[in-house]
Amino acid sequence: MGRFLSKMINLRKMERLNPVISEIKVHSPKHGDLLRGRNIMEILETYERCKSAGISYITEKNHFRGDFEIFREICRESVLPVLRKDFIVTREEIERTAEADGNAVLLIARILKENTAEFVDFSLEHGIESVVEVHSIDDINFALESRTPIIGINNRDIAVLEKDDGSVDVTANLAPLIKSKAVKISESGIRSREDVDLALRYADAVLVGTAFMMADDIEKKVLEFVGDGNA
Repeated sequence: MGRFLSKMINLRKMERLNPVISEIKVHSPKHGDLLRGRNIMEILETYERCKSAGISYITEKNHFRGDFEIFREICRESVLPVLRKDFIVTREEIERTAEADGNAVLLIARILKENTAEFVDFSLEHGIESVVEVHSIDDINFALESRTPIIGINNRDIAVLEKDDGSVDVTANLAPLIKSKAVKISESGIRSREDVDLALRYADAVLVGTAFMMADDIEKKVLEFVGDGNA
């Protein structure tokens, strides 16, 4: 493995670029088909060419139409750290992620609750960084207790499968409550460069999927968001 998401986020900051984790999202419960016949590996190459800080892929099948074998291929081909997003509830899924050479795994505090710390430790034992996702103050408590290296603030509500619009205001409200050295990522609901700039006042990085996948020109959109960190 060796490709750590937190290190890449810090590297992009040093390069004066906005640390953007670019997501390959093939389907949205709200917007439907996002892939629209495009080639996943070509999108991956675009994300890498635009100096994304990392790659995210959703493996969940029923609502997001993910495919674990595609995740495996992305891990094999990408030069960037790859984050697996799913509703992880078993240790076996963490082992599976490690076996596929994934670099990070999403752990949702709202789902794991008091078991969050156990799953964070198990991930680290397998060489995987954990991104503990929060959407409320209660979630933050579980995340802080886990001592995860990365905390993701979801601006949308996963309880309704992110069908709500979401707002970077969620990051602005929750980030100051996270009293730890964990890297903070603002996730979802980021539609414009203005949203990126606002999110990065409170978080260390942003994760963007829908806005990129809905763009007619993905490369242009990613470059706009990555841009110049001092702009």
